[in-house]
Parts: sequence; C-alpha cells; structure tokens
Amino acid sequence: MYGSNHAIVHRIQPELPKIVSTLWRSDWYVAEIGDLALNHHSKIGEALHSPPTVHTSGDHRSVVGAQEEPFLDLALIAGFFRRQWPVIALFILGAVALAVAYLFMTPARYTATSVLMLDTRRLQLFQQQSVLSEFSFDAPAVDSQLEVLKSRAVALSVIDTLNLVKDPEFTGDVTSSSGSLTSAITALVKSAETETLEPQSQEALIERAIDYFQDHLTVRRVGRSYVIEISFQSLDEEKASRIANAIGKAYILDQLQANYTATRLATNWLKDRIEELRQEAERADRLTLDFRNKNNLTDAGGKLLSEQQLSEINTQLIVAKAQTAEAKARLDRILDISRRGIDDAAVGDSLQNTVLNQLQQQYLEAARREADFSTRYGADHPAAANLRKEMQQIQNASKAEMNRIAESYKSDYEIARSREQTLQASLDALTVASAGTREAQVGLRLLESSANAYRTLHDNFLQRFVEATQQQSFPNTEARLITEAATAERTHPRTKLVLGLAVVLGAGLGCAIAFAREGLDRVFRTARQVEQALGVECLGVIPAIEGASAHTPLEGDSLPQIGPRSITADLGIARQVVLAPFSRFSETIRAIKVAADTCTTAHGVKVIGLVSALAGEGKSTIASNLAQLIAHSGRRVLLIDADLRTLSLSRRMTPYAEAGIFEVLIGGVTLSDAVWHDPITKLDFLPAVLKSPIAHTSEILASDRMASLLASARDLYEYVIVDFTPLAPVVDAKAAARHMDAFVLVIEWGQTSPEAIFEALGSAEVVHSKLLGAVLNKANAARLKKLEAYKGRSYHSYYHSSSS
Repeated sequence: MYGSNHAIVHRIQPELPKIVSTLWRSDWYVAEIGDLALNHHSKIGEALHSPPTVHTSGDHRSVVGAQEEPFLDLALIAGFFRRQWPVIALFILGAVALAVAYLFMTPARYTATSVLMLDTRRLQLFQQQSVLSEFSFDAPAVDSQLEVLKSRAVALSVIDTLNLVKDPEFTGDVTSSSGSLTSAITALVKSAETETLEPQSQEALIERAIDYFQDHLTVRRVGRSYVIEISFQSLDEEKASRIANAIGKAYILDQLQANYTATRLATNWLKDRIEELRQEAERADRLTLDFRNKNNLTDAGGKLLSEQQLSEINTQLIVAKAQTAEAKARLDRILDISRRGIDDAAVGDSLQNTVLNQLQQQYLEAARREADFSTRYGADHPAAANLRKEMQQIQNASKAEMNRIAESYKSDYEIARSREQTLQASLDALTVASAGTREAQVGLRLLESSANAYRTLHDNFLQRFVEATQQQSFPNTEARLITEAATAERTHPRTKLVLGLAVVLGAGLGCAIAFAREGLDRVFRTARQVEQALGVECLGVIPAIEGASAHTPLEGDSLPQIGPRSITADLGIARQVVLAPFSRFSETIRAIKVAADTCTTAHGVKVIGLVSALAGEGKSTIASNLAQLIAHSGRRVLLIDADLRTLSLSRRMTPYAEAGIFEVLIGGVTLSDAVWHDPITKLDFLPAVLKSPIAHTSEILASDRMASLLASARDLYEYVIVDFTPLAPVVDAKAAARHMDAFVLVIEWGQTSPEAIFEALGSAEVVHSKLLGAVLNKANAARLKKLEAYKGRSYHSYYHSSSS
C-alpha cells in the first residue's frame, strides 16, 4: 500500500518515460482501442493509483504494458477496416451514386483558349518621347491588364460584335443541347416564368449576357511571363473558340482606342495651352520693355551702361592701388639703402642700378688696394692715403646717385597716389548714382524671368503639340494576339475527376464515421485495451454462454449420491468448465489458475478474490468456475461467498443452507460445519446466509475474525477463492483486501466503461496493487471473432476443432 503522496510520486517517477511514450504512441491505436482518452486516462490512473503490475515467473520479472509498441501496427489498421468496411463501402457507394447523378444532370461545357502577349518593345517611330508615358510591365501592371480583360467594357464589346444578346445561352433561355435532366427542369421553370412575367427589356438582357460572359471567362498569366491565356467556357464548341478570339481582339481594340483618345485629348489641351502661353509671353515682353525705358535701363552687350562704367572704374582703382603700393615700397627701400651706405654689398643687387654697381666695384677695388698698401708700406704711405681719398670720392658719388634715385621714386609715388585718389572719388560718385538703378534692376530681373519662362513653356508645348499631332494619326498598342483558339475541349464535367473525388470523399467520410463509431464505443472489447488502459495483464476473453443450463455431464460420468450439505447438481453455467472442458470458456479459466500458480509472492498466492467494478458483470460465475476447475484437477479448494449483499452464488449452489460465513465469523458455527461439498468436483463451498440485511458488512469482512478464518482455510486448503461485492457500489472488497493474496478483476465485455473501472480502482488502491490480472466476460462470439480475425486460426478454429 502507498499511503502518502511522497510514496506515490516515488513510484511514479521511474515509469514516467514509459507513460509519456505510451501516451504518444496511443494516437496510432485509437481505432482499435475505441477512444484516444482511454489510453491517457489509463496511464494517468495507473501512475496515480497503483504501481505497475509485476508478474514473476522464476527469476523473470516483467511489467505489463511496458513493452515497446510498434510505431504503426498494420494488423490493428487491418482489423479496423475489417470491422468497419460496410460503413466505408456504404459511403463510397453513396458518393459515387451522387457523382453519377451529377454527371447525368450537368450539361457538357467546352473551353477554348487564346493567347495574348504584352510586348515590351514599343515602336519608336518618333525620336522624341510620346504623349503617353512608356509602359513598364511589372507584376502589378500585368495584373491590371488582366482586370482590363475581365472588364465590363471588353465584355460589352464582344457581346455587341458577336450579337450574343440574342444567344439563348447568354440570356438564360436554354442551358444545354444535351437533353439533360437539369436542362429539362430549367426549361420548364423558364417557360413558367415567361408566362407570368412581362418580357424583359433590352438593357436587362444585356446585363444578363454580361454577367454570364464574366462568369464563364477565365484570364490568367502564364508563369512570370508577359503571356496571358484567355479561356472561355460555353455549351457550344465552336462558339467558345469564336468568343475566346474575340476577347483578345476586343482588348487590343480597346487599348488602341484608349491610346487614340488619350492622344487626342492631349493634343486639344496642348493647342489651347499654347495659345495661352503665347499671349502670356507677349505680355511679359511688353512689360519688360516698358519698365526698361521708364527707368533708363539701357544695356549694351547684355549689361547696363552704369554697371559697365562701375565695373571698369573699379578695375582701374584696383590697378592704381597696386601701383601706389609698389611705388611706396621702392621709395622706402631706397631711403633705407641711403642710410646704410655704398659699402653694403647688397645695395647694388637690391637697386639693380648700373652706375651704383660700377661705383661699388670701384670702391671695393680701392679698398682692397688700400688694405694691401697699408700692409706693405704702412697706413701713412702716400699711396695708401691717395686710395683713401679716392674711396671717399666714390662714396660721395654713390650718395648723390642714390639721392637722385630716391627723388625719382618719390615722384612716381606721388603720381600713383594722386591717380588712386582720383579713381576712388569717381567710384564713389558712380556708386551713389547707381543706387537707384539697382532698385530698378530687381523689378527688371523679375519681369525678364517671367518673360523667359513663358517663352520656354511656349516652345516646349509647341514641340509636344507637333509630336502629338503626328502620333494621333499612328496609334499603336503593346498587346498582340499570338495564338488564336482553333478548337475547344470538353472541360466540364470531368468524369474521371468527379468519380475519383467521389470515391476519395466517400472513403474519407466513411473512415471518419467509422472512426467516430469506434471512438464513441467507450467500452472494453479486446485484451490490448485492458492492458493499455489498466496496466495489468488481461488473462483472457470469456465468450458469453447461451443456454448453459441445457448442458449435461459428459457421457460416461455418473453423479454420486447427493448427501447432506451437498451442492446442487444442476449448476448450469456455474459449472461450465466441467460441462465443456475444451471450450474457450474453460481455457480462459485455466489461464487464471496458471497466472495464480506462476505469480509467486512472499507467501504464495492461495487466497484469491474475485471482484468487478459494477454488479452483473459475472464475477460470481467466474469465481464458481475457477474453483470448480481447480477442484476438478484434484486440488483442495474452498469457495467462499463473501458477497453479503446479493448472496447470488449461495442461492444458486446452496439454496437450502442455514449457516454460512456470517455464522462462522460471529462464532456460532465452525468452518467444517458450515462448508458444503460438490460431489462432482470435490469442491468445498462456504455459503452466505443472512436472515435479514446487515448494514456493516464491510466491518465484518475487515475484522480479525475474517483474518482467522482465512488463516484456518490456508491450513486446510491449497486454494481459497472468495467472491466479493462489486467495487464501485460497495466497499466490502476494499475493507477485506488486506486479508487477500491477490485479486482477479472481472469486466463485462462491451458494457463496462473505462471511467467506471478507473473510479472503482482509484478508490481501492490495495485491490489495485494486488491485481493478478483481469478477464473480459460475456463477450459476443460473432463480434469477438471479427476483432480477433487478424490472429488467424489461433483462436476460433482451434477451439472448434478441440471441442469436436
């Protein structure tokens, strides 16, 4: 037992990967299990209410339901189709019948296709750009052309060209010439409406024709190219071709007309605008001339005379200032040289004067000679003194020459400064005089700019007008019809496609309904369901026994003399294992015994309780047959009726018993005095006899006296089989569970829901933890055969041959 949440979590944790894996895989087996939620609830219930059921055989231990399932079980899928094929076939046949009726009632239609191309190469007949802008065929532009092809204008043009307003197909007077049922019905309805309603107007007929035309027109772009397919569907093959070709031609004509209209409107507008611009240009020129004369703004060479004079004087002033600066620089230089004297070697180079250069050379030569004589003969020598006099004369001549040059530079400087002042005065006078002229120039420039603009616009518009006039007589379009519709093919209805879709849809709907039927069948029908839902081993499926009371003992058997406390000889289904030892019923009961023998615990399984979730699932019958089977094999077996609410087993086997388990527990009767015997199988049976209902039966079964009774039975018998009350309505089995070694859960085939089992076992954790396994009881033999047909001859044929 697990009495705390910690213990439950501790036991769940190792099994979580298996639970998650099973939950994931369960989606593939919904058709076999019957409901997706069955697996989810089962694994959750298994984790919360009990540990995994472990069966031990020798040293080998296995967890039921923990084995790996195949990713896709073809056998389960085949079983699903084997069980549900009538439903699926019915829906397929129904869908095919509807498809055939649709094909019979639907008139044949033909589709013709013409191909149009939008040519990006525009004819350049004129050098200049056309009135209409160059068309760029990007994706939105091509889509726009598709809408133009489907427009009302194109439809109306085709209808007028081919006179389709008088065609019965377009006005709705007739739908087909094939004589279909739909055509006949439509014709009758139309004739009845014609008799009661007034004749339709021409406008109404045109509207109906346009609606029909647009409904049966298909325009699509071929890939990402500039090619457009135009398809039209009609009841007549030749008519479909004519209309498909007419649509392309009507589109080209519409584009030509649109280009011509746009060019003509542009030409007329240009003509009117040119006249307006000419008048505006003349008025602007006249205003400019009047303003110039009024303000004496005479120009020469594109400039005003005042502006030219001001520019020239300004230029002369700049030159005069440069000359004055240069004369001043020369004067300053000569004055500086005069102060240094001729003995400076840089004087001649600076002035670049021939006389000064010669005097400087003479001075240097005299100085050299004077130095030489003074060195040789002494400073007082007459030759040295003469040389010094010569040097003084040369210096005086140099100063005189430099003074003369300085006076010349000073005169040049005065003249340059006087000229600069004169030009500056003239510039100031002209600047003052031209101030008023500048203000007048602002207005003049505005007038001239306006006049120039009007002249430019007039010239441009005149050039565009000439080009538009030429293009108006030569309109062109970018579209051309590259393939005309020659023949039309039948496209509606498509017989193969309709029948194929009918089969597919019928099969899909049939599978969905079949899947829903199995999904709504929330009961146990196979051993796999039990094992996946409950996490315990399913020990077998027991078929329902019809007319069991009619069975008689095997030929050659003789019934012993019935004595005191002998079980009733005619038990019927309660002794089925003896009446039909080779049946599937008996083999499943033997599987329970084998499971009990191979499942060894610390004390060995000797006391086995039979329980069910609800009443009427046949647990008492299974308990009786299990005890009968073991006893008939020569073992000492005690069968105890612990169902103190219904006493069904005691009333069948010992209807005249006066004492039973209740009397033994309260101490009024010994076990040996209350036990009844079966003369055929040597089975001992402890019945339940109650004179009046007892409210606290669970207290009696859970008492220490019950434990003492079972302990005594362990010493006297090899097996003790106990039939308990159902788990859901009564708590007796839960109360006595601690005295039991194992339990076998009986589930009624095709009746008990998983929710009932989960609820019953969820409230009886001890019973769940001691479950030896479960059996499905009362299975429908015919339906069970279909469910297990994928197992071949391993079941029904073998049981049949063994029984015979």
